[in-house]
Amino acid sequence: MKILVTGGAGYIGVHTILALVNEGYIPIVVDNLSNSSIEGIRRIEKLKNTTIKTYICDIRDAEYLSQIFSENDIQGVIHLAGLKAVGESCSDPISYYDNNVSGTLVLLKTMEKLGVANLIFSSSATVYGNPKTLPIKEDAKLFPTNPYGQSKLMIEKICQDLANKTKLASKNAWKIALLRYFNPIGADKSGVVGEDPKGTPNNVMPYIAQVASGKLERLSIFGNDYPTKDGTGIRDYIHVMDLAEGHVAALRWVLSIKPLISECRAINLGTGSGTSVLELLSIFEKETGVKVPYVYSLRRSGDIASCFADPSLAHSLLGWKASRNMAQMVSDTWRWQEQNPSGYGE
Repeated sequence: MKILVTGGAGYIGVHTILALVNEGYIPIVVDNLSNSSIEGIRRIEKLKNTTIKTYICDIRDAEYLSQIFSENDIQGVIHLAGLKAVGESCSDPISYYDNNVSGTLVLLKTMEKLGVANLIFSSSATVYGNPKTLPIKEDAKLFPTNPYGQSKLMIEKICQDLANKTKLASKNAWKIALLRYFNPIGADKSGVVGEDPKGTPNNVMPYIAQVASGKLERLSIFGNDYPTKDGTGIRDYIHVMDLAEGHVAALRWVLSIKPLISECRAINLGTGSGTSVLELLSIFEKETGVKVPYVYSLRRSGDIASCFADPSLAHSLLGWKASRNMAQMVSDTWRWQEQNPSGYGE
């Protein structure tokens, strides 16, 4: 079964490709390489002794996207493509709405035109905004605090409207899983693929790893005055391979729904527990034996104090549960960093 993966050359993308190949699916990759490298795909091909058809394409290019669908018997789409940095979205919101929302509209129009109605969408826990209660359930109030989160929520609403339109309608009834990610870190245990941000990392884990390797001078912790146990932000860190396997579980669920039934469900993918930045740093130093210098900086616009999931719906609906612990997340990150000090540029 051929599955189109938009943004398939990115961090989450390559790990999802790996999980799909492990389960016998045939991934077709679309990526504009704006914040990714084709090298990750090539490494998976070598690791798994396979060939992965890859198109260098921006999903806003409707003509090329239609051609890709026409050339391949695609049965479902895992939609990962999009910009994803909270701080950058606050300084450049137009780019986020253009890439994330407009790009998704082009993709959905293409899917509808060609009769492909199985979709796994990469949403985000940022749609919850500053949660009133923890852990966060899927029925919590949705109030994003930044343009990145707003763009994800807009797409969720579009998907829900599509599913509502086709309820008890036709053979092309939409079946959609809206996967609300928490904070993916880590890398595949092989060390062959991992997180390779272009320029200075926006996320804390690759920043820590690059400081530990000497590539960056010190870690900046954005805010130490949050109402948390140590003043630093608390997040639900999830191993990227657990997240990738969650996509495969969601795909199986979507494909199992009867043809005439329309469905759109939001599903949290997280571990159910929170870790502060200082705790993450302490675990990293313990697992690697490397001291990481850091300084405190002002809070970033759009950030919140604490965010962690109630992942029980994913367990009951998809049969999925995160299985890798913080020590594995850290050790797999460090293995990737040590083996690839310049990322895919080696």
